[in-house]
Amino acid sequence: MKLKRFLLRYYPPGIILEYEKGGFLRTKSIDLLDLTPECVNELVEEIRQSEPLVTKAQADQVKQLVIRLQKKQTQQDHHRFCFSKELKAHILPLTNVAFDKSGSRFITGSYDRTCRVWDTASGTELHVLEGHRNVVYAIAFNNPYGDKIATGSFDKTCKLWCAETGKCFHTYRGHMGEIVCLAFNPQSTLVATSSMDTTAKLWDVESGEEVATLTGHTAEVLSLCFNTVGSQLVTGSFDHTVTIWDVASGRRVHTLIGHMGEISNTQFNWDCSLIVTGSMDKTCKVWETVSGKCVATLTGHKEEVLDVCFDLSGQLIATASADGTARVFSTATHQCLATLEGHDGDISKICFSPQGTRVLTASSDKTARLWDAHSGVCLQVLEGHTDEIFSCVFNYEGDTIITGSKDNTCRIWY
Repeated sequence: MKLKRFLLRYYPPGIILEYEKGGFLRTKSIDLLDLTPECVNELVEEIRQSEPLVTKAQADQVKQLVIRLQKKQTQQDHHRFCFSKELKAHILPLTNVAFDKSGSRFITGSYDRTCRVWDTASGTELHVLEGHRNVVYAIAFNNPYGDKIATGSFDKTCKLWCAETGKCFHTYRGHMGEIVCLAFNPQSTLVATSSMDTTAKLWDVESGEEVATLTGHTAEVLSLCFNTVGSQLVTGSFDHTVTIWDVASGRRVHTLIGHMGEISNTQFNWDCSLIVTGSMDKTCKVWETVSGKCVATLTGHKEEVLDVCFDLSGQLIATASADGTARVFSTATHQCLATLEGHDGDISKICFSPQGTRVLTASSDKTARLWDAHSGVCLQVLEGHTDEIFSCVFNYEGDTIITGSKDNTCRIWY
């Protein structure tokens, strides 16, 4: 094995090693999720001891990379978002919005049966992806590559498209109910879809064939998420349960039982050790991936938990509720660190900025809000939509936001 070069990954912090093995170029990552300023030399020595590719001669180079990552982490984020443009994206209501990794393009799904690809900077429409016979509900880029788009529809099919040309590569047929959620695996070799038919399916990106049907849920499967390495998939269902699946075999690893209501969302943390779930039972639970055991129940909301997520480092959890509040919890202690109060309606979506310092919420009160993740102070109200906002996303750098609303428009904020 021969080390070729180091690459920096800012969010979440880490160093990527590009190396040669058996004539092939490969990569592996060193995650540095908990960077503290004091112990740079100790950290470099730890990396050197645990990673044979890093020699003593490269210690200084690694030290400089660690210092750069720390500087990026401690940069003060005083960015105020300004409204840039409104896109009258579709004739009928929008369903979802998603960025490519760079944030230079984004996609919108709609009840008009299309998905549209947009240039973020100019707001121009690049492609209209047409062919579905019903609502286009679930949409995704195959990040970090960004050269393919998957669309899932109420017509029970999923389509795979070329992001550059708008050409349809494959139509995946097999679900017996509407497709409501989808995701690419990190390697971009598989697409996972979940459906109202109580199943999830895995599809091959290259061949267009079905790889596996994941059966076991007894009601609609409304959320799914691959872990960071793509070895496992988690699904959340209206049957009140969550299932962890082994991707290679399609077998069920664990069923997570404990919620008393439908599952609204589920997600792995970055190091794949934990899963967070939100439920209509007004709680959020944290589960250990290896054992399938519930390690914490996060309470406090007075109504259904509609969305839940980890920050990129996995140290914080955010919950959004129909009670009009959001909460930030510590993953380690399970303590509520902040309650985000100010919205005047359900909060249906929540996400952290890539840096983990800000929380973005979307509400039925027609506004999105930006919050300080640690103090819970509302930093900004993003106003202008004339109907419920159901979607809000940051780009990879955290300096652009897109909000999608039932008023049929998208707003871009810089």
